[in-house]
Amino acid sequence: MRLRIDLAYDGGGFHGWAKQPGLRTVQGEMETALHRILGVPDNDEREPLRLVVAGRTDTGVHASHQVCHLDLRSETLSCCIGHMNVPAIEALLRRLRHFLPTDIAIHGVSEAPEGFDARFSALERTYVFRIADGAYETDPRLRGFVLTMDGELDIDAMNQAAAMMVGLHDFGSFATPNPGGTTIREVKAACWRRVAVRPLIEDSPVEDPPIGQSPSGQRAVGQSRIEQTLVGQAPSENSPQERHRTPAVESGLVCFTIVADAFAHNMVRSLVGACVQIGLGKRTLDWFSGKMAQPVREGSTGPIAPQGLTLEHIAYPLDEELGARAERIRARRVLP
Repeated sequence: MRLRIDLAYDGGGFHGWAKQPGLRTVQGEMETALHRILGVPDNDEREPLRLVVAGRTDTGVHASHQVCHLDLRSETLSCCIGHMNVPAIEALLRRLRHFLPTDIAIHGVSEAPEGFDARFSALERTYVFRIADGAYETDPRLRGFVLTMDGELDIDAMNQAAAMMVGLHDFGSFATPNPGGTTIREVKAACWRRVAVRPLIEDSPVEDPPIGQSPSGQRAVGQSRIEQTLVGQAPSENSPQERHRTPAVESGLVCFTIVADAFAHNMVRSLVGACVQIGLGKRTLDWFSGKMAQPVREGSTGPIAPQGLTLEHIAYPLDEELGARAERIRARRVLP
């Protein structure tokens, strides 16, 4: 039988998803837990308990929604029930949540539909890269999943670069192919946005003034730009009368959202790195256009630091289309 496992993890303490000898990885922690819970020896060839994942994240990259599948025999699964008076899949879910470290969270375990493959059945993956630039003060609590940098980013210029990514392209300037694979991918959406400055408890729609300008036009001593933006946003009659309007933690961040059918190794981080160079005025849009037109990897298009990147979502087709999707996506990609 095949199980689908939905999970999330903080990638800061892992050397990526894929199992590697002597290194702490998400796959390694997951498979160790499965072997212990199900009582299967590590080198059992009849029941290898090998996970297949939708998106192999790199060292330091996070996932708020990751999907993997596991093939095993039903009698092996039943071994995890023990004293619990629950179905075997529910027992496995509970034991994984109890056994795994706190930087991995299991969201669900279910029997996979016919034809389901966590990797090849996926329609698209969504990644978000979060940056705290110099436009607002840095919140050090976010350092684990937000990249901090000096200088204010030119989001308009970065969006012009992002628009060039959309469509079927060879991203060879920004990615490394898997053995036997290519760097041809179809990007369905890509955009940069600054998160609006909003209160933690939002009572009414908020119109954000330009950066550095409050509704009153004044800035109190010791007041951050985010706090300043919230001044004058009166709470509704039904909300607590806060003396201080607490901002939502992501207020003011610059976020890059990219959706594609799949991603090659280092592709997202390299595209982000290129956009950041444009946003800081270090590279031009013509330079980026040239890299898209001539897919050759070299030093100026390397990946940016990983901590700002999170795999946010995996989308799948209807159950009856899963098998056909998996067969189509296994084919080697070529440009028209």
